[in-house]
Amino acid sequence: MNEQISTIFVCSDSVGETAEAVVRATVRQFDTENVNIRRWGHIKSEEEIRKIMEEAARIGSFVVYTLVLPELREMIRQEAVRLKVFAVDVMGPVMEAFIHTFNFSPKQKPGLLHQMDREYFKRVEAVEFTVKCDDGQDPASWKQADLVLLGVSRTSKTPLSIFLAHKGYKVANYPIVPEVKPPKALTELKECRFIGLTMRPESLVNIRTERLKAMGLPYGVTYASLERVVEELEQAQSLFRQLGCMVIDVTEQAIEETAGTIMEALAFQSK
Repeated sequence: MNEQISTIFVCSDSVGETAEAVVRATVRQFDTENVNIRRWGHIKSEEEIRKIMEEAARIGSFVVYTLVLPELREMIRQEAVRLKVFAVDVMGPVMEAFIHTFNFSPKQKPGLLHQMDREYFKRVEAVEFTVKCDDGQDPASWKQADLVLLGVSRTSKTPLSIFLAHKGYKVANYPIVPEVKPPKALTELKECRFIGLTMRPESLVNIRTERLKAMGLPYGVTYASLERVVEELEQAQSLFRQLGCMVIDVTEQAIEETAGTIMEALAFQSK
């Protein structure tokens, strides 16, 4: 028998990214994949809230919300009581703590997280740079990078690069292959931070085997053999030492965790 699908409503008077991120982080703590997240963004009226809450009550959902305007927060609280729907206010308690502790008044303006300020354009520029310099491309631009990620195939260089770019870092990444000599542009970099990504050989073999399966290729190719993987990882470690890389083992580690480790190291370095 299939597990029943559970639905969680995410509501916001902006995009709803913050509330959805909290929900997804919570869902990962449970042994289930049958969770559907429905997101409503840019909510502006009490009537919208009434319809959403009635739908949540009808299908047996609960609601997670980030609403800046107090009248909308109050409306969702009232509807939650009326309809007996569990509702979680992600932002409200933090705003109230800020007000009571520091005696500041909130701007009560939705969407400030995504406003088009200097930081926004910095992130856009970082993403464009990172896409351009993915997988060893455009070595002439690497000198503009904040970070250069290095690692053998399937150590999550590209997704990690894009995640860091969304945090405002210009990231280049370079795939290490024993038969290919690293370009001169790599060894000439002085100002950026090198990050070496490694993984336990057995885990990397499993990942590569699954990759071959997804591509419809035979399992027995050298790319996914333990001997080949060990050789590549040893070659990578040699290059890491040569470049003075900060080395991170990404075995069974989420992209967010690895990015957090890198950003903490950068913050400490800048002090």
